[in-house]
Amino acid sequence: MLVIPAIDLSEGQVVRLRRGEMAEKTVYSSDPAAVAHEWARAGAEIIHVVDLDGAVSGRPCNCEALRTISEAAGIPVEFGGGLRSLEAIAAAFEAGAYWAVLGTVALSNPELLRVALERWGKRIIVALDARDGRVAVEGWTRTSEVEAADLAREMEALGVRRILCTDIATDGMLTGPNVEGLRRIAEAVSIEIIASGGVSCLEDVLALRRLEPLGIIGVITGRALYEGRLDLRQAVAAARG
Repeated sequence: MLVIPAIDLSEGQVVRLRRGEMAEKTVYSSDPAAVAHEWARAGAEIIHVVDLDGAVSGRPCNCEALRTISEAAGIPVEFGGGLRSLEAIAAAFEAGAYWAVLGTVALSNPELLRVALERWGKRIIVALDARDGRVAVEGWTRTSEVEAADLAREMEALGVRRILCTDIATDGMLTGPNVEGLRRIAEAVSIEIIASGGVSCLEDVLALRRLEPLGIIGVITGRALYEGRLDLRQAVAAARG
């Protein structure tokens, strides 16, 4: 299983939110490229980058920071936030992303998702961000009536090969991941899943590793790394077994 450090961007800075609330923002660095380089040196194989401003505005706002992150890290980057058109997805790839993470548009515009899958295939990841088991959209500002497990099945049927599941209630809270919620989604589909939300320590990584046979191939962690609660080298070694 992969341990994937997160770099959340707002106004070009590395930040973390609590439960996705922009009002609950903590700035950790003004140099995203240096942070990316540090995580790569510590053993990360992928870096997860989120354009928080883009997620709220509906269009990418931190592509230049993405470019510097990709160049500094030298490892594949997955990028999401505001990717709601084919042009925006293409721009993310041009700026250095290997994977494009689609959230809101996967629910609101399945035709765009279908075309993106035809054009870029496995480089498209769909984000299932859930609040109380239901999918949240538009930068987590609105919760839909769609159940996360149901949407996961729909995405698999459309040809999506990897989904990213975030539990909003635990995101940035260091309270531990929603293991049972992830299990329900993993049991509903046979595609790859990256887990996100709540990781606070090495034991949380090991708890998620036990779900690897169900298709959990990676876990994203942010605040625990930035606050020194989780050592990335140790976590990478533990996740690899």
